[in-house]
Amino acid sequence: MAAEPVPADKSQYHLFNPTPRTLLREMSTDRPDLTESPHTVDAGRFQFETDLWNYSYDRHNSGRTDTKDEAQSYATINAKAGLLPDLDIHFIVPVYNRARSYDYTAGTITRSQGFGDLTVRMKYNLWGNDGGKTAFAVMPFVKFPIAATGLGNNSVEGGLILPFGMELPGGWSMGAMLEFDILRDTGGRGHHLDVIQTITFGHGIVGDLAGYVEFFSASSTESPTPWMATLNGGLTYGLTEDIQLDAGVNFGLTRSAPDLHPFMGITWRF
Repeated sequence: MAAEPVPADKSQYHLFNPTPRTLLREMSTDRPDLTESPHTVDAGRFQFETDLWNYSYDRHNSGRTDTKDEAQSYATINAKAGLLPDLDIHFIVPVYNRARSYDYTAGTITRSQGFGDLTVRMKYNLWGNDGGKTAFAVMPFVKFPIAATGLGNNSVEGGLILPFGMELPGGWSMGAMLEFDILRDTGGRGHHLDVIQTITFGHGIVGDLAGYVEFFSASSTESPTPWMATLNGGLTYGLTEDIQLDAGVNFGLTRSAPDLHPFMGITWRF
């Protein structure tokens, strides 16, 4: 049985001493699925993961009210920078959001548009960044309330994400994630804990085209917030080693989740 190759020593590389192209690991993205990747951007390299278009439609809500909610976003950017071989930083910037809420009982429409909240994350890979069948990372994050009126809750929030990845037989891959969010209560008087769990399976289709299916679940300690679940799927296509296109759609399985959530995006590493 052949021994696995020993990963190259990258300890001398950092933000101001970039990893040579010959030593770059295969590009790994946190999109398009909702399960974050346990792999970081190589030291001294940058990666932009961008929603070109993102749409959400919700008619069958948990309150069973006669309302409809629609939201769209354009050019939401997750800008990443590799700080060290196993550590990177992310700046998630929602450049333009637009939301509309229709209340058919009252006969009113509420509209909001503009910049969204800024989220800053750091990802530290504990193992598997440059080889092995599994990988695991920790990702603390903080959200800063800079959104336009009607698009945020004017509160600093944060949490911790724990992403895991595994290579499976037959060319399949699996990802799983556990996330803990400390969020402001709806009334604004305190905080509560939300817990997110996901699992995703991916496989190549033909050439550089691949697909995935995913299950997403979110529960909250804030009463009476209902459990939310979605079934998601999508495609990725690698144009080059550094550019990837993607598209997908998320389907709500519970009334508390948006009914339909299609999107498309692009990732560029340099």
